[in-house]
Amino acid sequence: MLRTALLVLLSTATLFAATTYEFIYESAPFPSCHASTIVETVPGEFLAAWFGGTDEGKPDVAIWSSRKAKGQWSAPVELAREPNIPTFNPVLFFSADKNLWMYYKFGPSPSQWTGARRSSRDAGQTWSPVEYLAAGVLGPIKNKPLVLTDGTIVSGTSVESYQAWASWVERSTDNGKTWTKHGPIVFPGEPRGTIQPAIVSMGSGHLRMFVRSTPRIGRICASDSTDGGRTWTNLKPTVLPNPNSGIDAVALRDGRILLVYNHTGKGRSPLNLAVSRDGDRWNSFLALETGTGEFSYPAIIQGSDGSVHVTYTWNRKKIRHVQVPLAAIPQ
Repeated sequence: MLRTALLVLLSTATLFAATTYEFIYESAPFPSCHASTIVETVPGEFLAAWFGGTDEGKPDVAIWSSRKAKGQWSAPVELAREPNIPTFNPVLFFSADKNLWMYYKFGPSPSQWTGARRSSRDAGQTWSPVEYLAAGVLGPIKNKPLVLTDGTIVSGTSVESYQAWASWVERSTDNGKTWTKHGPIVFPGEPRGTIQPAIVSMGSGHLRMFVRSTPRIGRICASDSTDGGRTWTNLKPTVLPNPNSGIDAVALRDGRILLVYNHTGKGRSPLNLAVSRDGDRWNSFLALETGTGEFSYPAIIQGSDGSVHVTYTWNRKKIRHVQVPLAAIPQ
C-alpha cells in the first residue's frame, strides 16, 4: 500500500515536472501588458494577443500579438490601435466557417467602451480592416466564446455601468454576421454583481457559465442553460473563491471541466487550476504561481494534442504561457 502510494506521488511529480513555463516575450515596445488570449491556429502552432502600453487605460494602449511556430514565439506585433484612446481585452477564436476572429474593446473606460473586431482567413497571417460593432453589442468581453456543434456562437459578455455590473450572452447563428442579446444573467439582490462569463458545454445540451464576482459575493458564480444559451438560471456561488479577478474555463474533450482562477479572497496570487467532472465539486490541483505579485486574467484552451495551454498576466510586465500535459490533470 505504502509503495503504491509513493509510486503514485512520484508519477504525479514527474507529470507536473513536465509542465512547461515560458514568457511569450522578454522585451517589448511597451512597459505594461494585460488580458491575454490564445488560440491554436494549426496543430502545434499558436497565436496569442493582449493589450500593451504605458498602463491600462492610457491612450497609447494597443492590441499586440505573437505567434508560436516551431517552438518559438515571435516578437510582439501590433494588431490594433485606436487613435488617442485605449484598447482592452482582445479575444481570439475560430467560428465554424474557419474564420479566425479577434474581438477587442476601445474607449475611455469599461463603462464607455465600444466593441471592434478584425478577422483572418489565413490563420492570422493577414487581417481584415477593423470593423466597429453596433452600439449595444460588445462581442466576447474577455473569454473565448463557445461554438456549438451547429455553428452557433454563444459569447459571454458583460456591462459595467456607473452603478451596476451584469453578465449577458450574445448569440450568433450566422458566424458573427448578426447577434441577439440574452439576459441579464444576475445574482439576485446584488446589482454590482458579476462580469466576464466563461461558457462551457456540460454535454447533452447543457451549458454552464462561470463568472467573476465582486468582493461582496466573493466566489466564482455559475449559471446554466438548457436551450442553447437563450435563457439562463440566476447565478449561484460555487465553492471556489474569487477576489474580483478574471477567470477562464474550458471543457476538455473527455468531459472534464478546467477552471483557471486566483484561489484567494484578496489579491491576485496564487493563480490556480481546478478540475471537475460535474462543474460542482472541484479539485484545485495545481498552483501555477504562488509568489508575491499579480498573476491574473488567464486564458485557457486544450490543444490538438490534448495538452492544456494557459496564458496570463505576469506582474503587468509580461505574458506567460504554461503548457500542462493532459496526463497531469487528475481524474
